[in-house]
Amino acid sequence: VQLQASGGGLVQAGGALRLSCAATGRSIRSYGVAWFRQGPGKERNFVAGMHRSGGTTYSDSVKGRFTISKDSSKNTAYLLMNNLRPEGTAVYYCAASPSVILSNLASQTAYGNWGQGTLVTVSS
Repeated sequence: VQLQASGGGLVQAGGALRLSCAATGRSIRSYGVAWFRQGPGKERNFVAGMHRSGGTTYSDSVKGRFTISKDSSKNTAYLLMNNLRPEGTAVYYCAASPSVILSNLASQTAYGNWGQGTLVTVSS
């Protein structure tokens, strides 16, 4: 499956954005999907993940503010980000795997398919 991330941009602190991850080549229905982000000068870190069964997990830093979802009819995954903070400034990547297990959603090595990243800038 090929992934194309989009929806990034400049937003003020406290604002919201919805990122999209469009899949082509295979149905995303049978894939677990996740979002990771890499801030300036930082390592890439897990943000949110959804197992193919629908189970989700979030990093503590975004829990309660971000929501991951999938729309199989559009073959697209989403990350709705509310109450954005300046530390959320990063390149956001989507990833997918047909075999990732629920307990391993946060592991980057579990994913063999990655999108190109979309930049989110949160101004204070």
